[in-house]
Amino acid sequence: MKKKIINIFKTLIFLTVGIILFWLVYRKQDFSQIWIELKQARWGWLIFSMILGILSHISRVIRWKLMIEPLGYKARGTILFFSVMIMYLTNLAIPRSGEVVRCATTSKYEKIPFSSLLGTVVTERIIDMLMMIIFLILAIVIQFSYLFRFWKQNPQLHDILFVLSKYLPFLIISAIIGIAFIVILITYRKKLKNTKLFGKFYQILENFGQGIISVLHMKKKWQFIAHSFFIWTMYFLMMYVIFFAFDFTENIPLMAGFVIFVMSTLGMVFPSPGGMGSWDFMTIEGLKLYGIAQNNAAIYALITHASQIILLISFGLLSLVAISFFKPIKKI
Repeated sequence: MKKKIINIFKTLIFLTVGIILFWLVYRKQDFSQIWIELKQARWGWLIFSMILGILSHISRVIRWKLMIEPLGYKARGTILFFSVMIMYLTNLAIPRSGEVVRCATTSKYEKIPFSSLLGTVVTERIIDMLMMIIFLILAIVIQFSYLFRFWKQNPQLHDILFVLSKYLPFLIISAIIGIAFIVILITYRKKLKNTKLFGKFYQILENFGQGIISVLHMKKKWQFIAHSFFIWTMYFLMMYVIFFAFDFTENIPLMAGFVIFVMSTLGMVFPSPGGMGSWDFMTIEGLKLYGIAQNNAAIYALITHASQIILLISFGLLSLVAISFFKPIKKI
């Protein structure tokens, strides 16, 4: 009961933050104009964007399966797909919680320890972070002048960066403590493994560690790399093709679209449900850099974000229903 109350409280906090950000971004927006543009939009591009989104999710499932195989387990693609879609659905309510739900769901229907799955997801998130950094560096190199202009036009970002820098010493100390803890565990692993107090805990940590390093032991490393780039390419394209759905964005060049995509991705880092408000703000600011009017930029951001959320909710709910027809395995 206490856990449910905490989860509800978390959901309300993140939802409130998202609503406030959403209101700040769209408070001056003429919603009647959005309805007009929506009726005039070329819907084929919106549907095509959703198809690209589905392809990215399928690719993520295949990549995850490649990470699980070195652990000595075989997971069904259907279960992994349902788990991934349920993850996205959960993240819309409580940011970052979907990863835990995804592992718990897969562990429930496949004979794989939860801790091992969680380790693979940690590695997956590190890979995704590296991909985002690669894309960010490319954007800076390709369109430095536009990004520098954005930085100058938004002095509030300087303040945010200054506040975040205050937490840097804490993060460094935490990292050192974490590394020291791992070194101790590795050094005394045999003794700890045989004790009653730490035996079970050590087994969980061992499974978790194996999950993290599973990527080093996979046979199909090039497939893994290819899927990592494919996923992020689909993320970019599913946003870019929607430019062709509206008259005011159809002439945006590919490289400009790439920069706007990178900026919007940075907006997803903020812990609001589905990037509500933060994704929209960064997307709008990116579009404004390339001469798109505030009103039109907001229309594009709102409709694009809505199409992505509709896709995640639809497939998430369908996955919840579909997975219920499978028989859960005994807990391990």
